[in-house]
This record gives sequence, C-alpha cells and structure tokens, in this order.
Amino acid sequence: MLDVGKWPVFALLPPEELRLIRQACVFGSAANEALYVTVNDEVFALGTNCSGCLGLGDLQSTIEPRRIDILCGKKIVSLSYGTGPHVVITTADGEVFAWGHNGYSQLGNGTTNHGLTPALVSTNLLSKRVTEVACGSHHTIALTIDGEVFAWGYNNSGQVGSGSTANQPTPRRVSSCLQNKVVVNIACGQLCSMAVLDNGEIYGWGYNCNGQLGLGNNGNQQTPCRIAALQGVNIVQVACGYAHTLALTDEGMVYAWGANSYGQLGTGNKSNQALPTLINTDKERMVEVAACHTSHTSASKTQSGQVLMWGQCRGQAVASPHLTHFSSTDDVFACFATPAVTWHLLSVDGDDYLTVAQSLKKEFDSPEISDLKFLVDGKCIYVHKALLKIRCEHFRALLNETDEDAIEIHQFSYLVYRAFLEYLYTDTINLPPEDAVGLLDLATYYRETRLKRLCQETIKRGITEENAITLLSAAVKYEARDLEEFCFKFCVNHLTAVTQTQAFADMDHDLLKNFISKASRYGAFKN
Repeated sequence: MLDVGKWPVFALLPPEELRLIRQACVFGSAANEALYVTVNDEVFALGTNCSGCLGLGDLQSTIEPRRIDILCGKKIVSLSYGTGPHVVITTADGEVFAWGHNGYSQLGNGTTNHGLTPALVSTNLLSKRVTEVACGSHHTIALTIDGEVFAWGYNNSGQVGSGSTANQPTPRRVSSCLQNKVVVNIACGQLCSMAVLDNGEIYGWGYNCNGQLGLGNNGNQQTPCRIAALQGVNIVQVACGYAHTLALTDEGMVYAWGANSYGQLGTGNKSNQALPTLINTDKERMVEVAACHTSHTSASKTQSGQVLMWGQCRGQAVASPHLTHFSSTDDVFACFATPAVTWHLLSVDGDDYLTVAQSLKKEFDSPEISDLKFLVDGKCIYVHKALLKIRCEHFRALLNETDEDAIEIHQFSYLVYRAFLEYLYTDTINLPPEDAVGLLDLATYYRETRLKRLCQETIKRGITEENAITLLSAAVKYEARDLEEFCFKFCVNHLTAVTQTQAFADMDHDLLKNFISKASRYGAFKN
C-alpha cells in the first residue's frame, strides 16, 4: 500500500480504494490535481483539471476518481509535469505520452493545441526507448536507455539546448557537447535543464540569472555546459527546485547552487550562489536529494534513514538543513512545500512486499500453514500456536499444557471468538457495538486489558438511543467503570427517548432501581 494520506486531494477516497494505490503523483498550482495507478495497473485521475491535465478528454473537474482508459495496462515508470500544467509519462516499453497545456508545444506534437487525452509522442522517439522524463514550467526533456537526451517545448532561455531561443515543437536530440556521452539522470528547474553523465560529470543549460547552472556566472546558456567547478567530484543524482539545484555525490555529500532567497541552498544564509557549494550535513552520508521546480523547498535522506529539509517550509525560510521525524523526502513536500505537490512519481516496490504486520494479518484464519484450529458453533478458525503464545498469556499457559491441534470453545460465540483471535493478529477489532459487548466479556475473562479498552472505545462510538440501555447493562456486568459512566450520561442526556425503548422496559430490576436513583441525583427528573 502506498501512503498518500498526507495529500489532501486524496482525502475523500475510501480506504478500500487507497489500499489499491501503487503509484501516485500530486501536481497543479494548488496541489489540486492527482493521478494514481492501482495494483491492477489501472490509471485514475481527479482534481480541478486545468488545461485538461487529467487526460480525461474534457475540461471538467472531478472530485471522484475517473479512469484514464488509454493508460491502463501501460506500466508507467516515470512521470513529470509542468506548471501549465502539462503531464508527460514514459512506460515500461519506453513509449512517451503527453497531455495537458500545450501553449509552447511542450507536448511535442508539433502544435500549440492543448491535449485533452494522452497522446503518443512519436517524432524522433519511435525507435527510442525512453526511461525517464522531466518537465520544467513549459518544456520537457526525455532520457533514453542509450543515454541520449531529447528536448522540446518552451525555449526562451535556451532550456531546450538547441543553440537558439526558438520554441521547439517536437523532440530534438540535445547534442552539442553531450554528443557521444552517456547521460544517466536528468532534472528540470522552471526554465533550465540538468543532466548527469555516467562518468559523474554534470551539465546544465537554459536560464541562469540566479546562478542555477552552477557555472560561476549569470548568463543563460543555449547549449549544455559542464559544471567545471565539480571537476573530480562524481555526481550520481541531480534535483532542481524553482531556481536552485542540488547534486548528490557518490560519497554521499550534497552540493547546492542557484537562488537562495528562502535558504533553499542550506548554506545558513540567503545569498545566491553561482558556483556549487558543499552543504554541511554533520558528516552524515546522504543517499537522496529532493527538490521540485514548483517550489523553493529542499530535502535529503541519510544512509540511516533520517530526512532533512530546508528552504521555504510553509512560509518560513529555513536556511540550514533541519532534521525531521519523516521517513521519506516525499513527506517533506506533502507537509511543508508550497504548493504541496510530489517532487517525483511516488511508488511502492513492485514485488508487493508485505510488512510483518501485513503478513500476519494475511495468514489469519488460513488453513494452509495453520497448526491449530478452534471449533466454535460448528465452524473452524485457523491459527498458529506460536503467535498465540507470544500474544496472549492465557494461550501461553493453555498451549504449554496440550499438544492438541483442535480445541472446542463453548463459552463464546463464533463471531466474538473469531474477533478475539483476529485482534491477536492485527491489534484491531472490527465489530458493531452490540457485538463488542460480547468481546468485552471475553476480554474481561482473559484479562486482556488493552482489548477491553478497545471494546469500550468501539461501544462509545456506536452508542444510540436504541442500544444505550443494553450497553449500560453490559458495562455494569463487566465492571467497565469508564464505559458505565459514559453510557449513563448518554442515557440521562437522551432520557425521554431512552425510556421509551424496549431495552428500558426489559431492564433488570436492580439495575433499573440504581439507574433511577443515580439519575435523580443528577437532577434528571426535575421539571
């Protein structure tokens, strides 16, 4: 499962849909657009749909996900977006699709007409296998499996790398000094492009008025230029912010350059840097740098899994790397970037890796590798002796005294006993409040304090005028004092309706007597 809960655009998706998401991207000027891919390789979109960027064939916004049929089954491996916005993806087969805003030919189809549905980008790419795409505000670059770079779209500052400032309507090979060189990583700022070579060199081209190309000057470049200041330094990854650049070395160090008005270079001040500057990360080895061309936020991840952030963080200027509690750089952008978009395509491992908790949950009540079954009301519940011993003192004592592989239970119902055993596997209960009463009885009998508390919380959340007396009776019976007080106060606050229920009419005489006495002390019967 991919955790997209920190992005508000996904807030209305039901849990069963969220569990299916394997890849996702949040984009747009207000982070109000999203694409996601499910475990079944279906692609869905939702949001405001500016310039048709959702690829749905129309300009209608949608608060509920709609499927993009043409992309289903394509296996997306890389995705990027511009500020128009336009969206570009590449598939496992190396094909490139683009759609959305096209005012500057950033879709690469030779026109300036917006694309309402994903269309194959074919010119000069049909015989190529593209592995990665990156977008600036209104231009696109693509990296092939052979290490070639193609670019198209807006070119006012030379960001297409063609040697001119004329817009490029279709993909064009970026050659010049990249000719016969192998590129392994690409990134785009708003109006610039960066490329890392297999030998660790890094090149930049396009807009440079903030020094974001790292060349030591502020002149725009219409063709790729090597960053000579990093001679002898082996770069393995580059990431671009709005007008700043981050580079990661093979030794885990981070260099930064470009605009710095929000402290996004992490140098401790707000002065722009036209040359790469080594960032102080307290000698921690970094394994990832992160930035997005829509924001002035920076992040990195250490070898030990810690995440640092700096730059513009929810309006504040953080000028030095700040340690967070996050486990992923993605969380930095979800919680602190403006807008709170994703800096790359979010993905989970394709091997459907399960955590320990997920694995245990999957094996509950599965006969395949079970070594014990409970017989309750004529039905079987399959479990594992080792887990029961670890999780429950009652079972540790019971199973140490017997080696039976089947145990009959007569004291509790199937529904209640199954819920108890499932709790031992998942730490959660999923029962309506009336049934949770029976589980509360079991938790009391087995002295499972935490389970007893969970049952009480479930009952509190599900109390109604119809079941309030039943739940109050159960709380008294099982000596759940907090729950008893909660149910009693609910009954008093809804006294007229509660006293008209069948449960009140059938109430135990002693309990009724105590209820009336206590309610009188609360002033419930005063006019």
